[in-house]
Order: sequence, then C-alpha cells, then structure tokens
Amino acid sequence: MASATTAPPPPGNLKRIVAASLIGTTIEWYDFFLYGSAAALVFNKLFFPDSDPIVGTLLSFLTYAVGFAARPLGALVFGHYGDRLGRKKLLVLSLLLMGGATFAIGLLPTHATIGTAAPVLLTVLRLVQGFALGGEWGGAVLLVSEHGDARRRGFWASWPQTGAPAGQLLATGVLSLLTAVLSDSAFGTWGWRIPFLLSGVLVIVGLWIRLSVDESPVFRQALAQAEARKAAHKDDAERLPLVSVLRHHWRDVLVAMGARMAENISYYVITAFILVYATTSAGVSKQTALNSVLIASAVHFAVIPAWGALSDRLGRRPVYLLGAVGVGLWMFPFFQLVDTGDFGSLILAVTVGLVLHGAMYAPQAAFFSEMFATRMRYSGASIGAQFASVAAGAPAPLIATALLSDYGSSTPIALYVIAAAVLTVIAVGVAKETRHRDLSDVEPTTDAKPATAQAADAHTV
Repeated sequence: MASATTAPPPPGNLKRIVAASLIGTTIEWYDFFLYGSAAALVFNKLFFPDSDPIVGTLLSFLTYAVGFAARPLGALVFGHYGDRLGRKKLLVLSLLLMGGATFAIGLLPTHATIGTAAPVLLTVLRLVQGFALGGEWGGAVLLVSEHGDARRRGFWASWPQTGAPAGQLLATGVLSLLTAVLSDSAFGTWGWRIPFLLSGVLVIVGLWIRLSVDESPVFRQALAQAEARKAAHKDDAERLPLVSVLRHHWRDVLVAMGARMAENISYYVITAFILVYATTSAGVSKQTALNSVLIASAVHFAVIPAWGALSDRLGRRPVYLLGAVGVGLWMFPFFQLVDTGDFGSLILAVTVGLVLHGAMYAPQAAFFSEMFATRMRYSGASIGAQFASVAAGAPAPLIATALLSDYGSSTPIALYVIAAAVLTVIAVGVAKETRHRDLSDVEPTTDAKPATAQAADAHTV
C-alpha cells in the first residue's frame, strides 16, 4: 500500500475538490429532479393532452422513467472511459450533456404546437439526461473519495451526495416560487420553461469550478502502475474495466444493487410521487405539496454529512441498515400523516422519511467506492448504482401511481416500499464492512484489514 495516497491532502485542496463535486452534482440533480416535478405537475397536460388525467400522469411518469433506463448505459460508457482516462474529463462531459438537454427541454414546443413529435422529442432529451447522470454519480463521489483523508472518507464522500437534496431543493424552490407568483394559466403556458432555461447559467458556473480541480492522485498512481506493467509484460488484461468488474467484483455489484433498492424507491416515492398523492388523494394544494418537499429537502441536505461522519465511527453497514429499517417502518405513518391534509403533518412525514433515507444515502458513496479496486472503481460503482436504478427509482412513481389507481389506497404503496427495504437489509446484511479499506489498492482487494485500521478506529471525527 502506498502511504502517500492515504495521507490527508491539504485542507484547501480537498475543500476545492468537494466544492467541485458538490456544485456539479447539485446542477445535475437539479436538472433531473426538475423534470420529475414538472412531470407530476404540468407535463401530463402539455405533452399528453388527449389522455384522461390519471393516464396522462402515468404517461408523463413513463417519460420520467425513460431517463433511468439510459442511466446504466451512461454508467457503462462513463465508467469504462473514467477508469481509462480519468475522473475529471468524464465529469466535465456529463455536466455538458445534462445541462444541454435540460436547456433544450425549456425550448421544446408542446403537443399543441407540433403534435406527437413533442412527447417524442421530450423522451429523447430525457434519455440524454439519464445517460449523463448515469456517468455523473460515480465520477463525482470517486473524485472526493480518492482525494480525501481515509479516516474521514465517509464524511467527505457524503458531500457530493448532498447534491441530490440540494438539487431537489433548488428545483422545488424555483417551481414553488413560480407557482406562487404566476397564475396556473401563466405557469402552464410559459412559466414552466423558466427553471429549465436557468440550467444554462448553472452549467457555466459548474464547468468553471470543475475545470479548476486536479485529477484523482489515486487514479494517476494506478494508471502509471498499469502502464508500467503493460510495458514490462505486455499486459493488456485491463483494457475493459467492465470485464474485470464482472470477474473480480460481481458479488459487490449485486450488493450495491440490493443496497440501492430501498434507498432509490423510497426517495422517489417521498419526493416525486408525493406531489401526485398529496394533491389528488389528500386534497392538498400544489403549492403546499411543493413547500413540504422544499422544507424537508433542506433538512435532508443538513443531515447527510452527519450520517456520513457517523459511518466513519460505526462503519458503513450499521448506518445503512438503520436507514433501511427506518424507512420501512416509517411508510405507514408517512401516508397517515399525509392523509390528514395538514401542512405540518405533511412536513413531518416527508422530513422524517428523508432523514431516514439520508442514513442510507450518506455512507453509500464511501461504501460503494471501497468495494472496488482503483482501475475498475468507476465502472464498478457506477454499474452497481445505476443498474439498480432501472428496477428501483425508474418505475417507483409509475408503480405507486398504478397502485393508487387500482386500489385507491396507500396501503399497497407502503407495502411496496417495505418490500424494497427488506431486500436492502438482506443485501447490506451479507456485505462485508469496507470502512478500513485502502483506496490505493490497484488490484481487487482482500478482506484483510490494512495496518492502519487500529489508528482509524481510534480516530475521532
């Protein structure tokens, strides 16, 4: 093991790396969540006007789910080149793709103008969004994980994870402001375009920050070692990181996929489907539903680093399991609180749900990074995370909406999330603790603790 890679970097440099990852992930999640919120609120009328309201909502969420279908492809492509060329280059590309697609949605003609071509173009742009996000997550968390202090990796790596609630906060905040100041007619006619067009400004800021950071030192070291081996032994076994992942880390990929089930499904039920459920079944206004998600997202942002720090003390698995069990137990009280139609109860329901979600999401970055060797880490972490999203987050609003339509009750939806929580508990329960693994390992890691484990145990975050 190379001690140089495990030594804490200069504080200023690490903070710049964290800021670059956080800004980028915030922008990308803003773009992604903005679409989800718009799909719940206006896209059913603008792009599927010939359908009845519930079918229009289902079709709108179907285009939302299409973005998830493209995420595994993004994970494969970005993971492959990220493990060969570096994390930074691919993160710049992902930001450009995501921002460009979101900006284009803001300019897109609706069904009333160009007919069926409108939902087709919307679907294509959603595919581009999903492709870009599939490559974004792995690179962002690895850039921080591979720069950071190993003893506080859970804390530092959790900061890019706050990009999700920050993006949700920003997207919901902009939509909430617009729905407050504009009439329903104005918002449906042109106001919905404003937050999509704002993405162009955000991307410029994000690119300026991301271009200023250095490539991961762990990756640079691994690349140099791989090139030296190839020159000495004509070793080309690492040409395809995906092959190496499936050969050496297939169990870890399955664990990562299982770990994401409760995390991904619960998040989209709590933040996206709730906009449909609260407004149609609980009689809550659109503005009230948006404001509850807005407040809860602010709390979510604040608690994620705390959960990450706790994972440095207790381990990734205990914190993750706490979140999975907690989300499962919270689902029935969650819907009971929403059904009251009371604003305070709605805030409590969403906030507690997102706090428990944070216990899974915060340690996830370090947990998944520590599962894989350096030269296949981008591919492994991305594949495990994004392939799960197809089965988890993608259909979650669709399934929840269909269950509500068929049964007229929240009970099947709660049971759906509980089943996902059980799968996650099983996956994380059979996984090995990764907190002490050295990210400088180029080859697949063993289960042995590094010599620094005792020092890490004694460290107080």
